[in-house]
Amino acid sequence: MSEHSGQSATAWVVDDDASIRWVVEKTLARGGIRSRQFAEGQSCLDALTEDRPDVLITDLRMPGMDGHALLERLRQLDDPPPVIVVSAHSDIDSVLRAYESGAVELLAKPFDVEELLALVLRLQSKRRDLPVTAATRKTTARITGDSPAMQAVYRTIGRLSRAAVTVLINGESGTGKELVARTLHEHSPRRDKPFVAINTAAIPSELLESELFGHERGAFTGAHQRRIGRFEQADTGTLFLDEIGDMPLEMQTRLLRVLSEGEFFRVGGHQSLRADVRIIAATHQDIEQLIRAGRFREDLYHRLNVVRLDIPPLRERRDDIRALAEKFLEDAAIELGVDAKHLTPDALHVLEQREWPGNVRELRNFCRRLTALAPGRDITREDAGPLAVPGNSAPASFENWLDEWFADTREGVAVRAQESLERALIERALRESAGHRQQAAKRLGWGRNTLTRKLQQYEIDET
Repeated sequence: MSEHSGQSATAWVVDDDASIRWVVEKTLARGGIRSRQFAEGQSCLDALTEDRPDVLITDLRMPGMDGHALLERLRQLDDPPPVIVVSAHSDIDSVLRAYESGAVELLAKPFDVEELLALVLRLQSKRRDLPVTAATRKTTARITGDSPAMQAVYRTIGRLSRAAVTVLINGESGTGKELVARTLHEHSPRRDKPFVAINTAAIPSELLESELFGHERGAFTGAHQRRIGRFEQADTGTLFLDEIGDMPLEMQTRLLRVLSEGEFFRVGGHQSLRADVRIIAATHQDIEQLIRAGRFREDLYHRLNVVRLDIPPLRERRDDIRALAEKFLEDAAIELGVDAKHLTPDALHVLEQREWPGNVRELRNFCRRLTALAPGRDITREDAGPLAVPGNSAPASFENWLDEWFADTREGVAVRAQESLERALIERALRESAGHRQQAAKRLGWGRNTLTRKLQQYEIDET
């Protein structure tokens, strides 16, 4: 209980912005909550030696002791107040660091004052004991973006950092669902255990059962030795089931049984096996529509959809294109062993106007092509236009598309146009077939070997 038990609730506000402090003070007063204001963390920490609020509200970026340092010091107190973080600029590491340091909630500026008031009122009635967790561990590949849509994703990941519940990630192809799944794992209690990923759409249905659950020697033709399945490989860790919406119905039934009963058998086996596995599933499809069409089991959906995390497409987070493109250009320069290229404002404008149906994956591959093919150190609008995938910002007609190419005075327009068109066709065919090469090759009218050769030729990343 607060030291103010029997009195009105109290909340302390730490923010270097006087206007924010004023707005929060007036909002809290409307809810009958007395507040005390601080312009930086140290003065708040000093005051905590004599008194404790029911709730503490703090910014992250402040001069002197910032919000992160304040949170770390609060963790050392015997009875820290619950903390609400408010911040205008928070990347994924910053958000996760705040949650792992004990923040109860993070609100992005400009925040809804009614939401803040309701949260304070909910927290003040009962002080929460927040667990101390390990310091943040960075992912190898980081989620990038400061847009409001991505801030919402960061907050959800942060809220889940203390638990290992089942999560269903929904998002279009190329939005980074596996990266989000890895981030969820790396900021969970199972962070030091295995993370095992499987694309259920990329494996033929007759082999999927063996991939998931393993098989015994002699279980079927070609089974020359025992195979350990993904469930056993992921024991005590996380199993990421990508493109779960494409899983055949018979395998959905088998998966549901495993999730319900907690045990399974290898193909051809008679010994019941158990694996302690956290499930994170992902799909680019509308699962509810699949259920109505009879193509997905509703009971399995409810098993998987404990927490749903929607990843926004790139066209809904255009503010992130600059940061993403700069990161991908740096990565491509390291990969190719060249100096990093830079986007001019006009080139950036071109990228920000495109629809990016392949989302972040398409932008990453596009930046690789710019690094490899753009002639100068600075990427111009002319570089960004002709090298772009036809149809992203679709010209009105085929003639207009040709006009774009011939406006570029460099020689070899046919070769470059053919390469661009083939890249676009391959990437689209792979998206349509959920990464299944054989299906993509058939759709294009090529043999599988032809597709494999062109994937290598154009250095197309299928992840």
